[in-house]
Amino acid sequence: MRKVPVIASLIAAIGSLAIPAGVLAEASADAGQAKAAVCAACHGVDGNSVNPEWPSLAGQHTGYLAGQITAFQNGSRENVLMGPQAMALSEEDAADIAAFYNQQSLNPLEADPSYVTRGQQLYRGGDAERGISACIACHGPNGRGNPLADYPVIAGQHSVYVANQLRLYASGARRSDANQIMRSIARRMTEEDIKAVSAFVQGLR
Repeated sequence: MRKVPVIASLIAAIGSLAIPAGVLAEASADAGQAKAAVCAACHGVDGNSVNPEWPSLAGQHTGYLAGQITAFQNGSRENVLMGPQAMALSEEDAADIAAFYNQQSLNPLEADPSYVTRGQQLYRGGDAERGISACIACHGPNGRGNPLADYPVIAGQHSVYVANQLRLYASGARRSDANQIMRSIARRMTEEDIKAVSAFVQGLR
């Protein structure tokens, strides 16, 4: 049985994680592979979704992904497909599934060249005049996020999915962000901003 290396004391200090650190530390990717069989219909056998409406989960941080499953359970995220699926999972199930997807490799995607320039500007520099923080501050120069701060991997994610999530944050429909950080940023973005940064994210390696 493979164990996912987790620094339990650091993860325990991150209040936004809903899955206990001990459960994450004992998560089994092998067990998660079997438990994730039902997830393959939307997210792909190896976590690479072929439908841009549904996110690819390959390579995502274990704690973040497990926490998002809990968010669907407690209602801070709502989706007619994911809600019922999440409700059937225990904390151990969520951690195991997250551990399995964490160990998968994300297939690279290409960015829409018509949006790359503006998207890169927003991602790397934000827009100070409108109070839009640079994405790089939390998600890093290559979109790999920060597992200890519970910031997700966004590099290579479908632009359609990213844009949809930004719209949900902007409207307040998605409330799974700690300290409303994403909601406060997204509500200041125009539709063109959202399309541009989402396209750039899709092409990040």
